[in-house]
Amino acid sequence: MFKPKHFITTATALLAFFSYSVAALQTESVKTPLQYDDVFLLEFAAAPAPRPSSEEVVFVRTWMDRQTDRRRTRLWTVQTDGSQLQPLTAADQNAQQPTWSPSGDRLAYVADGQIHMHWADSGRNGQISHLQHAPGSLTWSPNGEWLAFTMFTPEQRSAPVSLPGKPEGAEWAAAPIYIDSRQYRADGAGYLPAGFRHIYIMPAEGGTPIQLTTGDYNHSSSLSWAADGSKLYFSANRRADEHKQPINTEIYSVNIATRAVTQLTDRYGPDNNPQVSPNGEWIAYTGVDDRKLAQQNQRLYVMRTDGSNVRVLTEELDQHIDSFEWAPNSQGVFVSYVQEGHGHLAYQPLREGRRGALQVIATDVGGLSYSRPYSGGEFAVLANNRLVYTQASTQRPAELAVVRSGRDATTITQLNRDLLAKREIGRVEEIWYPSSVDERPIHGWIMYPPGFDANEQYPMILEIHGGPHTAYGPYFAMELQLMAAQGYVVLYTNPRGSTSYGEDFANLIHHNYPSHDFDDLMDGVDALLAKGFVNEDELFITGGSGGGVLTTWSIGHTDRFRAAAAVNPVINWFSFALNADMYNYFSQYWFPALPWENPEHYLKYSPISYVGNVKTPTLLFTGEADHRTPISETEQYYQALQLLGVDTAMVRVPGASHALHTRPSNHMAKPAYVIYWFEKYRNQDN
Repeated sequence: MFKPKHFITTATALLAFFSYSVAALQTESVKTPLQYDDVFLLEFAAAPAPRPSSEEVVFVRTWMDRQTDRRRTRLWTVQTDGSQLQPLTAADQNAQQPTWSPSGDRLAYVADGQIHMHWADSGRNGQISHLQHAPGSLTWSPNGEWLAFTMFTPEQRSAPVSLPGKPEGAEWAAAPIYIDSRQYRADGAGYLPAGFRHIYIMPAEGGTPIQLTTGDYNHSSSLSWAADGSKLYFSANRRADEHKQPINTEIYSVNIATRAVTQLTDRYGPDNNPQVSPNGEWIAYTGVDDRKLAQQNQRLYVMRTDGSNVRVLTEELDQHIDSFEWAPNSQGVFVSYVQEGHGHLAYQPLREGRRGALQVIATDVGGLSYSRPYSGGEFAVLANNRLVYTQASTQRPAELAVVRSGRDATTITQLNRDLLAKREIGRVEEIWYPSSVDERPIHGWIMYPPGFDANEQYPMILEIHGGPHTAYGPYFAMELQLMAAQGYVVLYTNPRGSTSYGEDFANLIHHNYPSHDFDDLMDGVDALLAKGFVNEDELFITGGSGGGVLTTWSIGHTDRFRAAAAVNPVINWFSFALNADMYNYFSQYWFPALPWENPEHYLKYSPISYVGNVKTPTLLFTGEADHRTPISETEQYYQALQLLGVDTAMVRVPGASHALHTRPSNHMAKPAYVIYWFEKYRNQDN
């Protein structure tokens, strides 16, 4: 029998529960699927920079400016418990590269191409440099008196020809441009000016930068100071024939006083990212014994600061080390890598007897590639061996989280809760299935449309990643979510050739691309069809870059898709190898010989060779300033399809590079055009 007090308490609790339930239902009911212009609502955290001897973390907060159609970056600060989230820099600045002084009294950062300083005690910010070009790899000296950085240094080159006869005041055509540089253009940068990137130092209170390196070499790596401040360590390719050995870098030191450069490593293969241990005794770095494979996992190495006693720490890990940072006690190194699509953080002890004792700390690192579900994240070391990192989710872009080994992570930011409060994000489910080629397990994910009902029939989109040596995973992907919001089930997978499943799996397509990766993709479609909720007469295919390659390859080998959308594809390896910006790399690592030495190989693996089989209506979508997979590839395929009488359309994006999603309006245009094309053919009879 209830006493009156108990009855009132129970009734109040029931009323509160009922009110909460109704509110939750109302909140859920008012959520609607994503809209295309929601790309302007996306925000994400990156580049965490913990303040020494403090619980404060500064990070880069990226947001989308609707007025200027640009991504913007601003520095914010937050405590490790998630409190005191507040801006640190002005909203009209593009701030990045936050770097604390060793004592934590000042924060150096780069904003709009200049070095700025934040003084923690006073809270003031100010510009301290007047540089001609934007600095990179900003690094404090151990005593806090100097800043080191890399910067492009132009060379003045006059034209070899001077044309006579121009009258005073005459308006002639612009002078011809004479190019004799081996690397003369780059995707995202266009045609490159003459010059090289060099290492500089500058007083931390501002002043004139002092150039430390010289010569016709690029020094663009991370920088690390010797414990006594007498040297800087860096990696570079300082070979006279560097164009023929594009990834063969070494670790060097440069003496601050004498400018003398000393080489510390010497092997055929890249040695990169030197970091001096806190006790000043060791240098950790990543490296590879180059075997001219398209995918080679870089390992973590350590050596003494004089280059002696070299040993590998991650010999037993068959994954690519993405980044690392020393533990404060110099007894080990924290590393990040991707395994089976999941971003991992782990601790690797330095002691030789424990080289295999890799301790996994977190498996949800990532979230920076908000457009498509690529892996990739960032982290930094806090006091007491805690880590702050960019935390991934299928439901939102990167947030910051704090974790300690053996404990669950705590998310400390919620930058996208305004978007999540009003939009329903498609649920993502993991899938494994056997390859019909060799029974290898193939990994993928299914993205369901909002309001999904397993008893209904849905159209399906197969979305293929680029690279090809990259990995998709359980990450937020705005482009795919926008497709799902239109009522499509979206399948994305990691076929053979993908990274994070071991080096052998990635190299199954070495000199053999595309090939059985196509079968792995089709097996994924079959596995999804077997679930019973996909209409087998409404299958669609799309992908970008390497995914564009496999899209055009697929429609040359099957007619099962209603329509296709190939985004910045390569369809002719012969023309690609001689037209892409990284032509010296691709020609050596992707192919067994130069194009004219083995044209049969290039044609065998080119989708254009199978274009005569194509019956699938095909949309082509490429940036006009794409120097990685140039738009001439798209034009070739478009004209071939026109000659064949296959329904086709070409979308050219003015000013866009290979990174199409850099401008938010292009980010929404890409899935909008893909859906337009698929809807056009969705309800037509076969």
